[in-house]
Amino acid sequence: MIELGHVIAAPMCGALLSDFGADVVKIERPGQGDMLRVLSARASDGVGAWWKTLARNKRLMALDWKSEDGRAILRRLVENAHVLIENFRPGVLERAGLAPEVLHEWNPDLVIVRISGYGQTGPRASWPGFGRAGEAMSGLAHITGFADNAPMHPGFPAADSTTGLMAAYGAMMALHAVQNGRARGQVVDLAIFEPLLRLIDYHVPTRTGAGLPVDRNGLQAPNSYAPAGVFRARDGKWVTISAGSAATGRRLLEAAGGKEWAEQPQFQSLDGFAEHMDEIVDRLGAFVAQHDAQKAIDIFQAHDAVAAMVYDVDDILADPQIAARRDIVGVEGDDTKVVGPVPKLDKTPGRLRWLGRRELGADTRAILQELAYDTGQIDTLIEQGTVAEPGR
Repeated sequence: MIELGHVIAAPMCGALLSDFGADVVKIERPGQGDMLRVLSARASDGVGAWWKTLARNKRLMALDWKSEDGRAILRRLVENAHVLIENFRPGVLERAGLAPEVLHEWNPDLVIVRISGYGQTGPRASWPGFGRAGEAMSGLAHITGFADNAPMHPGFPAADSTTGLMAAYGAMMALHAVQNGRARGQVVDLAIFEPLLRLIDYHVPTRTGAGLPVDRNGLQAPNSYAPAGVFRARDGKWVTISAGSAATGRRLLEAAGGKEWAEQPQFQSLDGFAEHMDEIVDRLGAFVAQHDAQKAIDIFQAHDAVAAMVYDVDDILADPQIAARRDIVGVEGDDTKVVGPVPKLDKTPGRLRWLGRRELGADTRAILQELAYDTGQIDTLIEQGTVAEPGR
């Protein structure tokens, strides 16, 4: 797989695929590298922490693919690849003479994953677009926060990350079609707002089918009928609780206020919960505030009600369930830990082979040798700046 992408969405796609064995060749510009290298805090060895996880398991090649010789190298890569991933603004590949028609002439079975702000078609296709624009246009920002305050973006690049996930999904669907003879290579066209639009999902049918607006509602889900909230415990930690039905809601009420409260007539239906939501939330909050967080959670769990502590990253690193699932992993010789492969496959599990490395073009020479370039040719390409390797 060839990753021409940069920063988050395309590298996330490549990283997810690399976790399960894909040989991803990440291409960076000689002398520049991916901006992702400097977008996060540095680990103890000076390498960007975010780079370490999004460049994991990838081979690194520094290549000026817009030059004549660089284009020839890219062609050899394409001829031997299954997937090419890019997230440039529409038209960049075309202006470089690398339109999908050209790439498919080189390799008719190539899957081309194209990620952009607004997609390859439509009146805004040429607009610049980053993740926050996607979070806004998908409706996510509108439904996040409190009604009397401004819309809010989440605390991580949700649009970029979900786009990387959906791009990997799209690549797998297209590859499956190739392998089963239903199609040759094709383009996977993904706008950065579309994955969140699809995953939020309920807001469109709620409006078009039920005729209801979908607005932010604080700690409750929009148009919520079941109790939910985040409450501060006596020890200062936060507890989140939620219910998905009248029955699970009554378990929360019984845990916090006893069976008599839970069995009152108004709590026998979700409509009743909705009508008395303020009372329920106030009482649940008061109950949690009377206990340390873990004690409150234990009480809810004893009633088979859903409650969980709101974790910071140190809580995540110390949690026995997360440890048992091997969700935090590392490699020998590096103190940095990252989130491990998800999901868990019992026959062909994902694996962290190495973390993203500092050296720009660390694998340039080895990749060129695989493409049948000899030592003299490689040295010439390095001297003219078409490719680069560490120290050159």
